Amino acid sequence: MKPNILLVMVDQMRFDCLSSAGHPIVETPNIDQLARDGVRFTSAYSATPTCVPARAAVLTGMSQQSHGRVGYQEGVPWDYPHMLPERLSQSGYHTQSIGKMHVYPSRNLCGFHNVILHDGYLHHNRFKNTPYQESFEQTDDYLPWLRERLGGHKDLIDLGLDCNASAMSRPWHLPEEYHPTNWVVTQSIDFLRRRDPRKPFFLKMSFVRPHPPFDPPQAYFDYYMSKDIDDPVIGDWAKQTDETANGLLPTTRNGIVPEQRLKRARAAYYALIAHLDDQIGRFIQSMIEYQIYHNTIVIFVADHGELLGDHHFLGKALAYEGSAKVPFILADPGNLLNIKKGTTCDKVVELRDIMPTLLDAAGAPIPETVEGESVIPLAKTSDPQWRSYIHGEHAYGDLSHHYLVNGKEKYIWYSQTGEEQYFNLLKDPNEIRNLGQEAAYAEKVAYWRSILIQELDGREEGYSNGAQLITGCQPKAVLEHIIH
Repeated sequence: MKPNILLVMVDQMRFDCLSSAGHPIVETPNIDQLARDGVRFTSAYSATPTCVPARAAVLTGMSQQSHGRVGYQEGVPWDYPHMLPERLSQSGYHTQSIGKMHVYPSRNLCGFHNVILHDGYLHHNRFKNTPYQESFEQTDDYLPWLRERLGGHKDLIDLGLDCNASAMSRPWHLPEEYHPTNWVVTQSIDFLRRRDPRKPFFLKMSFVRPHPPFDPPQAYFDYYMSKDIDDPVIGDWAKQTDETANGLLPTTRNGIVPEQRLKRARAAYYALIAHLDDQIGRFIQSMIEYQIYHNTIVIFVADHGELLGDHHFLGKALAYEGSAKVPFILADPGNLLNIKKGTTCDKVVELRDIMPTLLDAAGAPIPETVEGESVIPLAKTSDPQWRSYIHGEHAYGDLSHHYLVNGKEKYIWYSQTGEEQYFNLLKDPNEIRNLGQEAAYAEKVAYWRSILIQELDGREEGYSNGAQLITGCQPKAVLEHIIH
């Protein structure tokens, strides 16, 4: 039988929040076990680092230009000709998604045989004027489960935390077993019982956390609050004042957050990751009990990161490491792929590489629409032919931007102002010093600018005429070819 495939996808987890990545505070022994059983990719990025476009890259294997989601926009149908679960279903897999999908319409199966859905709190399907069939009452599976056990008055907003409040936190108020993170694992373990034993399975186990609300169970919150929490990194180029007091808002995206509030938020964020790690360990134990762990290929990945106060920014969408760089592990406990287990790879990879990797692992054909590449060859040898950089972008109002990164250098162009930033990631991994305006690096900046000019040539927004970048063009979150 073909190997089982498990895609563990977490939401808004930073690349550096792993013990195996050297984080000084957060503890992740179970995710580290996956790294020991596989290869950890140390230069993995989300080309368009927010939920919807990132998930489009995962399920289609396409670049953002091709899947058309170059910013965050709800309500655009997912009508792609080839998606990962469909192709695995056609190759004989029993396919199941549990947890977050963040597609449209919400109950779109995207080729899965079944979806047990909890997207977290999404404003567009909580608004009271949302059509009933697309409302939260009709699309979510977690909240009815919770209300059956604890009463119909329970809701996602009981804690008083907004779903985008990266500066706010408080402990989970119910017994831990009712936390959404536990729920995803509970449902996933039940899938192991209910799966078709004649087929290999593809399970997408998709967590909302550590995306806000930052609400870890009390024991985890208390443990990390007792630690000496590290400070965010602040570049010498970052804005050092907050005249409008944005940092005091619960859903701020930038500004100077009160020190104690930010410490609590960072502690709660680390606590959510530790909680999630324990629950992943719970699922690994169940796979061992079902005797399938060593016949399963696992990818652990996040859709994007969380700035968590870095450079006085919170949330995601921007091109800085805390937002755009993600954890990415390919685990092969049973040595089915003959990869170099317990190693790291610094080649630059992206979420579009997940679909071809898993199809490759399954021995399934890879559609011509897929633009990513299987990372399995990277996991086998240290020097295969590979791409030299990733182009990323995000329509984000005044902060709309494009970026190029190869794991060693990063170039960022802000399309509304023309501002350029250049960072030497080998010498300055925290992006403290912007070299973009320094004469000594003018040649480097010009080199990366020339690449971006070619990347954007012919784009509908008009960012490039083939000879130069054009500042001030109207950004679009979704390209025309997937709207019409």
